[in-house]
Amino acid sequence: MRFDVAVPPGGYTWWYIDALSDDGRHGLTLIAFVGSVFSPYYAWSRRRGPAEPTNHCALNVALYGSRASRWSMTERGADALRRERCELQIGSSHLRLAGDAIDISVDEVCVPIPRRLRGAIRLTPTALGGESFALDTAGCHRWTPFAPCAHVDVRLTHPELSWSGLAYLDSNFGTEPLENGFREWTWSRASVPGGTVVLYDVQERAAFRDTAPAARSLALRFAGDAVATAIDPPPIVQLPRTGWRLARRTRADAGHGAQLVSTLEDAPFYSRSLLRTRLLGSAAPAVHESLDLNRFDARWVQCLLPFRMPRRFF
Repeated sequence: MRFDVAVPPGGYTWWYIDALSDDGRHGLTLIAFVGSVFSPYYAWSRRRGPAEPTNHCALNVALYGSRASRWSMTERGADALRRERCELQIGSSHLRLAGDAIDISVDEVCVPIPRRLRGAIRLTPTALGGESFALDTAGCHRWTPFAPCAHVDVRLTHPELSWSGLAYLDSNFGTEPLENGFREWTWSRASVPGGTVVLYDVQERAAFRDTAPAARSLALRFAGDAVATAIDPPPIVQLPRTGWRLARRTRADAGHGAQLVSTLEDAPFYSRSLLRTRLLGSAAPAVHESLDLNRFDARWVQCLLPFRMPRRFF
């Protein structure tokens, strides 16, 4: 795992972490973007010609829970970005590889209510993997599950909050905008005894751009060694639509449904949810996302996004 991977014009890379507390009362997601795929500013730049991804970087941090709910995602330019093999800094926040762990220092301002989000997060993988998987037929978009099984310690000062729990870390990389490759996707990671199951279902924009759109699926089980084992994709289960009428679906063992526990994020083109499902014969709590890139690419949606994603030039 390294933070200095070269990203071509119009492309992107991100590092994604999610975690749930042991007592089930708290959760977080953290995404560090170089070439922020959901940025309206990056989309507008690409319409004018080749756009430099390092000029559109952001750290998205979302806290969930009854005691503290926060959201921050401030986009910054290249002057606010510093990348080395083992360290990534965006503005005043940074991620650093520290032996077997990843140390994260967060110093952000929330929106829409300006509140400080500050503190430290340490993610300790049971093992670090490095196998990469193509998400599209042409191989322009790749996904690397670095730490499907991990432990997290969260120690925040603003808000004052501390907890520990299970976590997950992956990375995505693309040589073109996400909406060029896909119409939509759903993704989930579920905790099962002895490991993690990850499910990806994508609808390509068009395989190799000259054929009809193609559906692709990944269904993988990871043990503590971070090695992937393919499993047969379970049957598709429909979930309730979001408040923005975004379709949601997942997969579960045959003869079993999936329960929507809560909707963590409900945007016009994106949702993040907590599910209670069943996989490989066991009850499996899951973090789930649905993404509609036709919606994202709509001008009316991109005009709304700056209210959740302000941009600073330093």
